[in-house]
Amino acid sequence: MCAVKNGKFRGKQGYKCSSCGKQFVSKCRPRALKEKMWSAYVWGKQTLTQLAKAQGKSIPWAQKMLDSHQLLITNVKPQALLLLADVTFFGRGYGILVFRSQKLKKNIYWKEITQETPAVYREARTELESKGFIITGIVLDGKSGVREVFSDMPVQMCQFHQAAILKRYLTSRPKTDAGRELRAIGLALTILTEQDFEILMKEWHERWKDFLKEKTFTADGKHWNYTHRRMRSAYRSLNTNMPFLFTHQRHPELGMPNTTNSIDGFFGKTKTLLQVHRGLNQERRYKVIQEILRG
Repeated sequence: MCAVKNGKFRGKQGYKCSSCGKQFVSKCRPRALKEKMWSAYVWGKQTLTQLAKAQGKSIPWAQKMLDSHQLLITNVKPQALLLLADVTFFGRGYGILVFRSQKLKKNIYWKEITQETPAVYREARTELESKGFIITGIVLDGKSGVREVFSDMPVQMCQFHQAAILKRYLTSRPKTDAGRELRAIGLALTILTEQDFEILMKEWHERWKDFLKEKTFTADGKHWNYTHRRMRSAYRSLNTNMPFLFTHQRHPELGMPNTTNSIDGFFGKTKTLLQVHRGLNQERRYKVIQEILRG
């Protein structure tokens, strides 16, 4: 029997048999309906109320349909990959660790975490390698303890995160000449070579070393603190992270990016889509997050 579409009846597709002319309505396809509703919920930013109204059903029915929807499993063939890794938090004590391949344009690993520690990165690396993946290099946000997990491979610290650290210490408008100069050096990271950066840092320190040593004493004259503690912290951050800020220049064969922007963009998209569905419990929230990350 060969059937052709023949209008709709009460929202369902109608068909007509080309042989006998008999007309009939397609049977309900729960799986297809669930997929359609799930896509509208996550990507179309449709609320439960809107989904229920569209189907002429109740809100509990719509929630049940979404809860019973099974996420599709997307497997990435184990291979040698350069990876980007970062964590984003959705409130106190709840975050997602993600490993992404910029080459494949896919997130290949994610997991719920409560704290960003070297242990969760080590667990992720172990799991990926146990599946046959070979990590040729990695781009991280710069936490020293995490870098140790990948000490046997090229590690690039995200230059965007380094700039954010400087802004936290110096603000976006430093009041001193030393602060303005140091911030300018930090903002030029993306266009400088490693050699030029090292020269600028040495020149800056030589020019302001006495300034950095200035002390402020308490009223009794017995105790003191460095006057420019935040400036010292900003300089120390740049100086400590320097060996990891230009790894992408030393290993051009890896095609290593200098930031984790690719993965940060996914975090931004995830939080934007989740804002529509406030009040989700952790299980439902993670289900939505997984859908976005596998996309």
